[in-house]
Amino acid sequence: MLMQSAKPLAELENASEFIARHIGISPSDEAMMLKTVGSCSRRDLIEGIVPRSIARSVAMDLPAPLTEAAALAELKAIASKNKQLTSHIGQGYYGTHTPGVILRNILENPAWYTAYTPYQAEISQGRMEALVNFQTMVFDLTAMPIANASMLDEATAAAEGMTLAKRSVKKARAIPSSSRATATHRPLK
Repeated sequence: MLMQSAKPLAELENASEFIARHIGISPSDEAMMLKTVGSCSRRDLIEGIVPRSIARSVAMDLPAPLTEAAALAELKAIASKNKQLTSHIGQGYYGTHTPGVILRNILENPAWYTAYTPYQAEISQGRMEALVNFQTMVFDLTAMPIANASMLDEATAAAEGMTLAKRSVKKARAIPSSSRATATHRPLK
């Protein structure tokens, strides 16, 4: 059996995959919502809400939509122009290597930071699920009876800890360690 010639990558990519992962309403839902608010179309609704003084007179001149891969490539090209002006190394922030599998499946995966439900259009649910997965992995790897994954950065966690200590012992004076980074010390003052 002869092997077929390899297809170009662009032919293998599912360009509409990104759109399908996002929640949207059906045409019947849209019609019902418009009827409820007394409009016959989205255009009619917008014209009834947006004041003429700020409404666009001509349509926006937008570029053609991109695939997810093309959009990420464009964003990476833009981000590569950034310059690091302040180094936080030694101030509680350290250079690390993020394995590609974590980068692709957690940090760059839109499923972690898009809305799971129409009423939760924010990153918190995906972030919380990622932390639970991390916590579970630490629990499994260490065989400890309990594991924790804080949603707080170092400075906020220090301030929360200090607040808890102050509330627990009313008359105690809390003195933070002088070895802490400047960014961690500021919220404690």
